Amino acid sequence: MNWLLVVAGGMLGAPLRYVTDRAVQLRHGSPFPWGTLVVNITGCLILGTLTGATLAGATSESVRLLLGTGLCGALTTYSTFSYETLRLAEKGRGRYAAAYVGASLAVGLGAAFLAAVVGEAAWG
Repeated sequence: MNWLLVVAGGMLGAPLRYVTDRAVQLRHGSPFPWGTLVVNITGCLILGTLTGATLAGATSESVRLLLGTGLCGALTTYSTFSYETLRLAEKGRGRYAAAYVGASLAVGLGAAFLAAVVGEAAWG
C-alpha cells in the first residue's frame, strides 16, 4: 500500500508544479525559466525539511513516501531543467543558461542543506 502514498503525493505535486510554473512565468515574462527554478527550489526546501525531521526521528516512512517521493518527486523536475537549459543555449542565450545552472545548483543545494539543519533543530 506504500505505492498509494506515492501516488497521492504525486497527484498533489504535479498540478502544483504546473500551476506554480505558469503563474511565475506569466508574472516575469522573461526567457529565464523562473517557474521551474521556483518549483525546484521549493522541492529542495521541502525535502531538506523532511530530511531534517527524519534525522530527528520525527517522521514516519508514510510521511517520507507521501511528501518526499510523491509530492517532491512530482513537484520538482530535472528533465525540464535540462531541457530549458538546452533551449536557452540553442537560442544563443548562453548567459541565461549558465546563470540558470549556477542558480539551480547553488540555491537548490543551499536550500536543501539549510532546511535540513533547521528541520532537524526544530524537531530534534
